[in-house]
Amino acid sequence: MASLALPKDQPLDRHPDPTIPSGWREPLNVLRVIALDCRSAAQADLFEACAVLSNKKSTARDAHARVLFKCMRQAISRRPVFYRPGVEEVSFDEAWLMRAITAVDAGDLDSLTFLIRSRVPKPHQRHIGFLIQGVAEQLSRT
Repeated sequence: MASLALPKDQPLDRHPDPTIPSGWREPLNVLRVIALDCRSAAQADLFEACAVLSNKKSTARDAHARVLFKCMRQAISRRPVFYRPGVEEVSFDEAWLMRAITAVDAGDLDSLTFLIRSRVPKPHQRHIGFLIQGVAEQLSRT
């Protein structure tokens, strides 16, 4: 009997997400590159990481995203799924993050609050919101 195994680039929770506007594909690919870099990096504590970022006046373009990816597992209690750049399918985690970023970009803080509360435990909500807003700001400057 043949073994049924997915290729490494296709986790089980893959699905196309038509709700991500085409103009956000490039920012999603930027985030995917950063997520790949952070896979092997040590996990960071969410509270300490946000404190460090909030005290820096000039941050690198991807600093908020790096901290978000390093802390995301702590905030959502499982390993988030991010595909390689260029993959057409969008994981649930990617779709959730892009919806949150587009909510910030549109000034829709109610939707951002809803998205964060739907997945993130209360003690981490403020920090994840801060990081997502920082990522949205940095992406809108590029």
